Amino acid sequence: MKDRRDFLKKIGIAAGGAASVGFLPSTLLGQPVHKVLDKEPFQGLATIDIKGSVTSGGYALSNVVITDGVTVTSTDENGSFSLITSPSQDFIYMSTPSGYKINSLQNGSARFFLPIVKENPEQEIHFELEELKESDKKHHFVVLADPQIQNAYEVEQFLTVAMPDVKKTIESIESSNVFGIGCGDLVFDRLELFKDYNEGIKSTGVPFFQVLGNHDMDLGVRSDEMTTSTFNQLFGPQYYSFNRGDVHYVVLDDVFFIGVDKKYIGYINEVQLSWLEKDLSYVPHGTTVVVALHIPTYTGAVKRYPDRDSIGGIVNNRQHLYKLLEPYNTHILSGHTHFNDNMLLKDNLFEHCHGTLCGAWWSGPICYDGTPSGYGVYSVEGSKLSWYYKSTGKDKTHQLRVYEKGRHPEFQDRWCVNIWNWDPEWTITWFENGKSKGAPERIVARDPLSIELHDGPELPKRRKWVEPQLSDHMFFFDPSPKAKTIKVEAVDRFGNVYSETVTV
Repeated sequence: MKDRRDFLKKIGIAAGGAASVGFLPSTLLGQPVHKVLDKEPFQGLATIDIKGSVTSGGYALSNVVITDGVTVTSTDENGSFSLITSPSQDFIYMSTPSGYKINSLQNGSARFFLPIVKENPEQEIHFELEELKESDKKHHFVVLADPQIQNAYEVEQFLTVAMPDVKKTIESIESSNVFGIGCGDLVFDRLELFKDYNEGIKSTGVPFFQVLGNHDMDLGVRSDEMTTSTFNQLFGPQYYSFNRGDVHYVVLDDVFFIGVDKKYIGYINEVQLSWLEKDLSYVPHGTTVVVALHIPTYTGAVKRYPDRDSIGGIVNNRQHLYKLLEPYNTHILSGHTHFNDNMLLKDNLFEHCHGTLCGAWWSGPICYDGTPSGYGVYSVEGSKLSWYYKSTGKDKTHQLRVYEKGRHPEFQDRWCVNIWNWDPEWTITWFENGKSKGAPERIVARDPLSIELHDGPELPKRRKWVEPQLSDHMFFFDPSPKAKTIKVEAVDRFGNVYSETVTV
């Protein structure tokens, strides 16, 4: 995709023209949006006439995409826009353009929206942006799936163990073009803990874009449309887009509450699909598009557990999403499952289902497929993404765990290794006494450490309902009785080499 700055013509504002104003009025900064956001249907006005502008340093910005979540338009050569909205919509927001700083709320989340004042039939809305000092064609982001804090112990672990690790990783990147994505289940039903979540992300010093998870919703309501009130009050819209460098980013809400007993399905409603179709109409075909959502569109668990009901584990109408994304090179970022899966869904469609920051719900050091508690780290150069999984408290080179013969109760006579961020482009080789023995055998199996920590009705003590899960990233091999040293080497799709050596 061409540099977004090519599309953002700077036109000087004539004397006496509209004055540049802050992105959010001072009366809103630091306040929850609910101070001005009314989630109840407003019974007065039929429509609201919105006019506004986008400026940077006294210059107008053209071709900035603006939306109310239904209608999508863009600024003209004078940086101006107009649209007719309704009181059923809560926000006017922009798709933050490449080349400009991501503004932040005081809670650490990205700031790209303004609430609609529903009593006013005509409103003016102005967005102000700051041009970046360096190009964002090269940028980076971290993905935190399922922090899912529920109590004081978990808040303490989140704030003193997990988030300091994230902050250290971000600081090691040594770039000003870094942001974060909270990939849903930011909390575990206790929405009052959003304040602790916000404290954690704010400590990193970079803006975070938030995704709505099934445990982030208001559930004491009668319909899906009413579940996002608290989330909206704190973080703004639950679906939106933004741009960095040559990449277009989209966040979607794919958790559909069915109105009873905390039950939900993976589903993207027509309002969002229609909005996305319009949003993508401004994105040239062939562009790299990154879509963040909570429930994965698809995972290997569907095949690993064919008898399980997957209606709440994957997006049921995913094919309609895939159809909209066909003209693009797309990466989907998801969480929800508490295991790590990389799925090449189509030649131009790759899904990253992330292991979780909380692991197996803060019950120990790993997720229930053996993936360490951690998060995704991504680097973007032009239209190309590279990535690795960062285990909390470990070096970035920690990418596999080798088990000696006898550790796996279901494969007693075999050695095995868990390579949690594996995908089919990785090359795995095992060595005996320094000599290559070729590739180990990949088998759908459980992780031995997960079996030790999670198997049975009394384990783990903090979350007794957690059980070890099958994964597609377990590999098995058979050293000879003469083996003195065993090494497993894993080369990822980017040529990075990881290894672990065991002395027999």
